[in-house]
Amino acid sequence: MAEGGDRGGQQAACGHDSYRSPLASRYASPEMCFVFSDRYKFRTWRQLWLWLAEAEQTLGLPITDEQIQEMKSNLDNIDFKMAAEEEKQLRHDVMAHVHTFGHCCPKAAAIIHLGATSCYVGDNTDLIILRNAFDLLLPKLARVISRLADFAKERAGLPTLGFTHFQPAQLTTVGKRCCLWIQDLCMDLQNLKRVRDDLRFRGVKGTTGTQASFLQLFEGDDQKVEQLDKIVTEKAGFKRAFIITGQTYTRKVDIEVLSVLASLGASVHKICTDIRLLANLKEMEEPFEKQQIGSSAMPYKRNPMRSERCCSLARHLMTLIVDPLQTASVQWFERTLDDSANRRICLAEAFLTADTILNTLQNISEGLVVYPKVIERRIRQELPFMATENIIMAMVKAGGNRQDCHEKIRVLSQQAAAVVKQEGGDNDLIERIQADAYFSPIHSQLDRLLDPSSFTGRASQQVQRFLEEEVYPLLKPYESVMKVKAELCL
Repeated sequence: MAEGGDRGGQQAACGHDSYRSPLASRYASPEMCFVFSDRYKFRTWRQLWLWLAEAEQTLGLPITDEQIQEMKSNLDNIDFKMAAEEEKQLRHDVMAHVHTFGHCCPKAAAIIHLGATSCYVGDNTDLIILRNAFDLLLPKLARVISRLADFAKERAGLPTLGFTHFQPAQLTTVGKRCCLWIQDLCMDLQNLKRVRDDLRFRGVKGTTGTQASFLQLFEGDDQKVEQLDKIVTEKAGFKRAFIITGQTYTRKVDIEVLSVLASLGASVHKICTDIRLLANLKEMEEPFEKQQIGSSAMPYKRNPMRSERCCSLARHLMTLIVDPLQTASVQWFERTLDDSANRRICLAEAFLTADTILNTLQNISEGLVVYPKVIERRIRQELPFMATENIIMAMVKAGGNRQDCHEKIRVLSQQAAAVVKQEGGDNDLIERIQADAYFSPIHSQLDRLLDPSSFTGRASQQVQRFLEEEVYPLLKPYESVMKVKAELCL
C-alpha cells in the first residue's frame, strides 16, 4: 500500500506481551483474517511479478522458461525474516521483497519487477484483496437475509404493538417489522455487489501512470504495451483496468468501498438496537446459551450481548468512512505517500469489522426467540385506546350519535388512563364500556372489534409479496452457501 518511505518495518511481537487487534484475535473469521494477512499479501505480490514476467515473455522480451518456472516454484517460499531485515535497511517494503524473492530465484532475480513501480504490486494487490474480501462478505450477508426472511415468513401474521418515537402506535406484525430490517439489508447486498463488480484493476501503468517504462521496454511499440496491460489484467481475474491512473488507482475507489460498508454498519446498528429494545420489553430475545452468564453480579440477567457487540462494532465501521474521504482529498497531483499508513489500517479494519458483525448477526438471526404471550399482554394494554374509533363507528351504525359517542369515549378513556398512569393498574377501558348501558347496542361486537388481527392492515400480505418479489430473487445466486451456520470466535 506504499511507495517508498512509510514502511513501519517493525514486526509486532506475538503472544500475550504485545497489543493485537481484537478484530483479528477475538472477532473476525479466520478466512477474512487470512485475506488481509502478510502471507496472502506478499504471496500475491509474487504472483503479480510472475504474471508480469509471463506477459512480458509472451510479448517478446528475453525472459526464459527457466526463469518463469523458478518464480512459479517459489511463490510460497517467503522468508519473512529476511524481508524484515531487508526492509529495515532499505526502508522500502517492495524492494525488500524484490530482493527476498530474488534470493530464492537467483536465475529470475534480474527480471523480477521489470518495468514496474511499487504500486504495480501494492495497488493491484489491494484491489485483489478488496474483491476477495467482498466475495467473503456477500454470502454472509445473503445468509443473514435468508434467516431473517424465514423468521418474517413464520411470523407474518403475528400482531404486535408498533412504535413511533418509541411510543405505542398502531399495530403491525412481528414479520412485517422484520421486513423493515430485511429491506435495508437487501439494499446493502445490492450495493456491496455493485461496488465489488465495479472494481477495476490498476494494471501495468508505470511510475506516474503513463506506461513510459513499458513503452521503452518494448521499443516504442504502443500495441504491445496495451496488450501487456490487458494480459495481466485478465490473469488477475478482472474484466477491466483503469485507462487513467496516477501512480495509484484513484482513492475515490476506497471511498466507494468503505461507503457501502459503513452503510451496512448503519443497517446492522438499527436492527440490533431494535432487538435490544425488544429484549427490554421481553417480547424478543437473541440466543442465550445454556451456560452463558449475563452478569457477574446479577445471575438472573440475560443481556443482549451479541446485539450490543454488533452495535459497538457497527459504530466503528461507520466512522471509518472518514479516512478514505480525507485521504482522497489530499492526494496531490499523481500521488502522495500520506495515504499509505492510513489505508493499511482502515481498509483491513472495515472488512474485518463488517465480517464480524455479519457473523454475529447471522448467529442472532438463527436463534431469535419470540414471546407471543408478552406481546399479547402489551397489545391488551394499548389496544382499547386504539379501538375507540372502531367502537364509535360501530355505535353510529347501530343508530347512535357520533358526537355523543365521542364524548362518552373521551371521558371513559381519561378515567382508564388515570388508572394506568396514577394507580399503576391495567387498562380497564373495555370494562368501563361494557358497564355503560349507552354502549349496550354493541356489547356483543366488542370481541370482534378488539381482535388484534383486524388492526394490522395488509401487513401479512405485504410480507408475502415482499419476500416473493424482492428477497428470494435477490438470494438466488447464493443458494449453494445458504446452509452454512454462523460460528462466533468469542
